[in-house]
Amino acid sequence: MTSTTSVARAGEDMGLDAVLLGRQLRHLRNESGKTLDQLAEMVDATPSFLSLVENGKREPRLSLLTRLAGIYNTTVDELLTAQPPSKRAALEITVEKMQRSAHYASLGLPTIKISSRTPTEVLEVIAGLQGELRRKMEEQAATPEEARRANVELREEMRACNNHYPEIERKAQDLLDAVGHSGGPLSHHAAADLAEHLGFSVRFVPNLPHSTRSVTDLKNMRIYLSQSRSPDHEPRSVLLQAIGAYVLKHGEPESYSEFLRQRVYTNYFAAALMMPEKETVKFLKAAKERRDLAIEDLRDAYGVSYESAAHRFTNLATVHLGIRCHFQKVHESGIVHKAYENDGVTFPADHTGAIEGQQICRYWTSREVFGVVDRFRAFNQYTDTPAGTYWCTAVVEGHSSGFYSLSIGVPFDEAKWFRGKETTSRSVSRCPERGCCREPSEELEADWGGHAWPAARANAHLLAAMPPGAFPGVDEVEVFEFLAAQQD
Repeated sequence: MTSTTSVARAGEDMGLDAVLLGRQLRHLRNESGKTLDQLAEMVDATPSFLSLVENGKREPRLSLLTRLAGIYNTTVDELLTAQPPSKRAALEITVEKMQRSAHYASLGLPTIKISSRTPTEVLEVIAGLQGELRRKMEEQAATPEEARRANVELREEMRACNNHYPEIERKAQDLLDAVGHSGGPLSHHAAADLAEHLGFSVRFVPNLPHSTRSVTDLKNMRIYLSQSRSPDHEPRSVLLQAIGAYVLKHGEPESYSEFLRQRVYTNYFAAALMMPEKETVKFLKAAKERRDLAIEDLRDAYGVSYESAAHRFTNLATVHLGIRCHFQKVHESGIVHKAYENDGVTFPADHTGAIEGQQICRYWTSREVFGVVDRFRAFNQYTDTPAGTYWCTAVVEGHSSGFYSLSIGVPFDEAKWFRGKETTSRSVSRCPERGCCREPSEELEADWGGHAWPAARANAHLLAAMPPGAFPGVDEVEVFEFLAAQQD
């Protein structure tokens, strides 16, 4: 690197912070008792330029920074990576950065010149107000549209990697190896062993905050689960998800997008513990060789829910079996709750690309299954769509919020690997053409047009902002009060 190379080049890999560097240089100069004029003579620079550098408004060239480091008896690396020299300096940096932000400029407020005479209390108030304003803005940003955009972003990420995350797979296998899990279904006892290996004790309580599935006490290394007689979520899975958040080092999410991504990753981690990659792939490959793949077999082999087995299939199908697929979780009302695809199927979407909250064609397998009397076995169907013909298998499972269909689908040519490929059930969907299933027939329109006035069930959550807080929807006061009450 030449002497004319700017410090921006030198520090670009370190995340150069010109304001922090400037404050550090000013602190060192004041400690040395030198004036700007004296220092300028020593480094062959003008006092005005050095002042700009110390105010974070100019980046010094490496040659100048090297001379300054020599005068202050330090190194360039230490100058570039140094922390604020004092609490006061940290406050000055926070306020200075805030005043330079685009958001501050949009407020039309005047800027203040920070000097040694600016009271520390004033800086504390400004920094505090700025932090609270940012927090409020982040809460307000989590609108339904923001949530939908976050879902779109995450689904694109999942499609790009075929819903397979090798690093999470590795961490899950490392944890299983650490406790000597040799294979087969992961029992509740084995799940508790995983928690114990990480230093956690597991406690079931009757008064878990209603807005939570679990609460992890990192201070006392405890994981609290609900001892409800009819929990919506199977305790083993909830425990493994809590363990996943710890192993994956999840902190408080800074946005709804991060919150959503953390949930997906912890669910993935839990599935990788219950259905380890190596043995699950072996199980699926053997079934594929027999041309007898079935999600219910994976469910039964590992003692998990159909939904968990279906999700796990999407994790492994493309990378290990060469099968592209799609997954849907659809409410009995026809509304998409969750979905994933990398096989070209066309889900209904809004203007943001979000599919959650959209209505699935009533002729798709995920809707047709609700009309099937036999819900003990999976329902299989071929569906002709504008994007091609797909074979799908689906079941219906109940939840406190109603019944949901869970379906896995593949392009027609991939159906040969699955049990149920011989089904004679077939339908045709022309969606998104409105005449497919969203408009009444001429006969119905003639009989009832203008003679019906239904009262719509208001989905208030579609109109309201997403719940505020570091963890959306969770009452932190309730959680903290709960933890305080658990102390021995």
